[in-house]
Order: sequence, then C-alpha cells, then structure tokens
Amino acid sequence: MNKPINLFALTFIAIIAVYLFVLGENKTIQILKEDYLYIVGLIPIAFAFLYFKYKLKDYEIINFNKNSDISLKSTVLFFLAFQVYDYYSEGGFIGMISQWFIYWIMGIIALLLMETINYYKNYELLQKTK
Repeated sequence: MNKPINLFALTFIAIIAVYLFVLGENKTIQILKEDYLYIVGLIPIAFAFLYFKYKLKDYEIINFNKNSDISLKSTVLFFLAFQVYDYYSEGGFIGMISQWFIYWIMGIIALLLMETINYYKNYELLQKTK
C-alpha cells in the first residue's frame, strides 16, 4: 500500500499548489473547511484499517484485491468524465477544480476501504484456522 500513499501525498501537494495559485489563500482555506466532514469520515475507516493491520502484523497477508485492481487508464478516463461534468455543472474551470479535493478524499476513502476489507478477510481466515 506504500505506492498509493506516496501518490496521494504528491497529488495532495499538487492540488493545494493549484488551489493557492488559481484561487488564492482565502478560497483554498474555504474549500478545505467546507469538506471537513469527508475528512472526519476517514477517521473510523483509518481506525478499522489500523486495528486489522495491528492484529495481522505477524502474519502473511493474502491479497484478495489482486483481481479487482483498476488500471490507471480507466481511472484517468473516469476522472476526466467527472471533470467534463463538473466543468458544465459547476460553472466553468474554477468550479471544476474546486471539486478536486473532494475527489482526493474519496480516493483515499476508497483505498482505505479496499485495504481494510482485504485485512478483514485475512483476519477472518486466520480466525477460522485457529
């Protein structure tokens, strides 16, 4: 899971840099404040992830998600489709880029959920073998 976390850190820096350059500091802070509930939603998912990761720290993890990996090409096409929709529904370029932070948070939520489910399946398998 280290590669996606590094990618998310780089994209977070890029999003904030674009926001500050295009929107300015006040609008950037306003966007981040408006989306605080999405960030709060990460907390229980992160706790569940850390719980299962701690419980399975001495065991080999089976990747149950290997057949459900989405290619970068399909991810980019999915993102572009939403960008076109946001461009028209949010009133142009500024409205479109103001949605990037929400997409970023949703990406982290999806990644954490997939990893937590994988750890949970490993945990269940371990409980059955005991």
